[in-house]
Amino acid sequence: MTGVGCLADRRVLVVGAGTQPSDDPDAPVGNGRAIAVRAAREGAAVVCADRDRAAAEETAAWIARDTPGAAPGSVTVIEADVSTEAGCVALVAEAIDGPPVDGAVLNVGIGRGTGGLAGTTAADWDTTFAVNLRSHFLVTRELLGHLGEGSSVVFIASVAGLKPGSRLPAYDASKAGLVGLSRHVALEGARRGVRANVVAPGLIDTPLGRWASRGRASRDRTPVPLGRQGTAWEVAAATVFLLSGEASYITGQTLAVDGGLTLL
Repeated sequence: MTGVGCLADRRVLVVGAGTQPSDDPDAPVGNGRAIAVRAAREGAAVVCADRDRAAAEETAAWIARDTPGAAPGSVTVIEADVSTEAGCVALVAEAIDGPPVDGAVLNVGIGRGTGGLAGTTAADWDTTFAVNLRSHFLVTRELLGHLGEGSSVVFIASVAGLKPGSRLPAYDASKAGLVGLSRHVALEGARRGVRANVVAPGLIDTPLGRWASRGRASRDRTPVPLGRQGTAWEVAAATVFLLSGEASYITGQTLAVDGGLTLL
């Protein structure tokens, strides 16, 4: 693809590119969809991967409407379940069956449990880690050898991995684990000229965030130094920066997009 923007002539895989369906008529866009659309606006050919094919196709349709000058085939869809090893392997195999992949965003995550250690079962723990951490390891294990000089991997974690706050220990621990994984990927990838970083969103107004607020009203009362929740577009801006050559000397780092929440 030939385009203009900081991701021109790059092909980016976004895992978790859909947005959770919502019955809220005013529901905002989710992080994955915003990242995919922003990457396309910056000239990238985007591979939208999600376990919900309809959600991924909706993102692809948004990209097609948003970037009318894009070349044919500049947005593709992959249906994949990353909760299993076979699903992760198949996802990467399909993604690399085409032009080279120059960037990857791993934006998948779930929360399980009813709060605290006592409210978390072993099954809750294992399921959360399978999606939130093991899948990221498996996808990067399969993909790293196919990424060339100047490529970039961005893991979408959470400030819950930097400071306690969700009251879901499996979620917090898995997001903290992403920071450790990203550092290893950064060090190993450096030999190939591949960078890896983490974006850690804070309180972001997304369909998933609004759903979480229904179960935890205190979310809306959490004091944020900048005085508001963030948007998925702000998460996308940080992610696209780390994918781009403008961040060519940044690797192994964690960027909190949290309005200062981690200062508290």
